[in-house]
Amino acid sequence: MSLYLLFLTIITSCGNSNETAKTEEVKTEEFLVQSEIEDENEDQTMLIGKITKEDLQQAPYARWFNDEYESFNPSDEAIETIKNNISEYEIMVFMGTWCVDSRREVPKLFKILDEAGYDLSKLTIIGVDRNKVTPEKTEANWDLDRVPTFIFTKDGKEDNRFVEYPRISIEEDIANIVTGQAYKNSYFN
Repeated sequence: MSLYLLFLTIITSCGNSNETAKTEEVKTEEFLVQSEIEDENEDQTMLIGKITKEDLQQAPYARWFNDEYESFNPSDEAIETIKNNISEYEIMVFMGTWCVDSRREVPKLFKILDEAGYDLSKLTIIGVDRNKVTPEKTEANWDLDRVPTFIFTKDGKEDNRFVEYPRISIEEDIANIVTGQAYKNSYFN
């Protein structure tokens, strides 16, 4: 489509030389190549093992983390529900910095937890590789199948989990989990 528009611009423009069109085409190709290089470099520098919010706010991860975090506006009602019910939970997050779903949902989780005033010392984030494993085998005790997976525990036992994408919305799903509502994640059999 963009090549068609570029071609159409060249044909219909008044007074533009072919040099302008060539420059635009080169800029487009450079952008695509740069994007591929950034994604490749990000794959080579996956965060694996225990990670923090601060890690995700550093390059190259900040590119997607900060954008998703800033653009997400959770429901005030759900935030209030979460705020009133989440303090007794510890949360274990398994994510992949290479995973599109993790890149979408993890920044939203942080925004929700920040707005709810959650004690982030009770949050553990584990980065996994494409096989969903870590060198420490942290995932072995948690029946991990997809990422992101947010496991909500009470007194050391799993209460419920959010897996990969929301049923309703991420904040409403979390509100349902922390209030003990009947909630089944997107892959529950």
